[in-house]
Amino acid sequence: MTHSMTAFAQRSVQTPRGQLTWELRSVNQRYLDLSLRMPEEFRVLEPDLRQRFKDKLHRGKIEASLRFQADAAATSADLRLNVELARALVRCHEELAALNGGAVDPDLVHLLDWPGLIVQERPDFAPEREAAMALLDQALAGLVEARAQEGRAIAEMIETRLAGIEHQVAEVRSYLPEIRAALDQRFRDRLANLSQPVEPGRIEQEVVLALQKLDVDEELDRLDVHVAEIRRVMTLDEPVGRRLDFLMQELNREANTLGSKAAVAETGQAAVELKVLIEQMREQIQNVE
Repeated sequence: MTHSMTAFAQRSVQTPRGQLTWELRSVNQRYLDLSLRMPEEFRVLEPDLRQRFKDKLHRGKIEASLRFQADAAATSADLRLNVELARALVRCHEELAALNGGAVDPDLVHLLDWPGLIVQERPDFAPEREAAMALLDQALAGLVEARAQEGRAIAEMIETRLAGIEHQVAEVRSYLPEIRAALDQRFRDRLANLSQPVEPGRIEQEVVLALQKLDVDEELDRLDVHVAEIRRVMTLDEPVGRRLDFLMQELNREANTLGSKAAVAETGQAAVELKVLIEQMREQIQNVE
């Protein structure tokens, strides 16, 4: 099945501590190139995350971003007062007030600015990490489906161009009798203008030699074979982009040979049309996984 390498997917989930969001972007690349961005609390998951991508994707430049929007209530629950430090600060305040000759209530707002007075306990992110892995599976499924949908559109475009190639091949085949007749007549006209007599069968020999040089039956047959192979490859349940790219090279080679052997204008035009169709397919196949 033909899959594109260009796609986008986003999935979010609400957890007790906040919202998790995965964003996945994929563009064409010769190999699998994965770029991961995530908060430090989730960095421990990176080896497992990379393996998930390798299991689902084979080619493409993937940008994967995990965002965590912490819930304010959950964050405040992780705050606690460093009681020992607070008592020490209050005691120091009282001693300073006594030295100044009187009691003064401590300025609690300023005391809160003291480093280490408010401690944020390191929360247990295990549930959030588990949720992030499950959410990634959903996002990856969405990305794969988006790539498959785009791949179906590419496959339809390729099929249309393949039908165009078959049409051009059939047109050239229909010209072959005309080519042979025109070549035969050309030699006869030239020999008729010669003053010297021609050996019996010489015309036929010359025509046969010229037709061998301009014979395009083999190129047309190979074009048909390559078209059939492209259709077969697109049904395979595996990445096919590199195979299709190679087959585009083979199609282009046959089109060039056909153009070099063009004996009539129609054959040359058919070769040009073939190259246009092949180039249109090649541009789209660059995005096929």
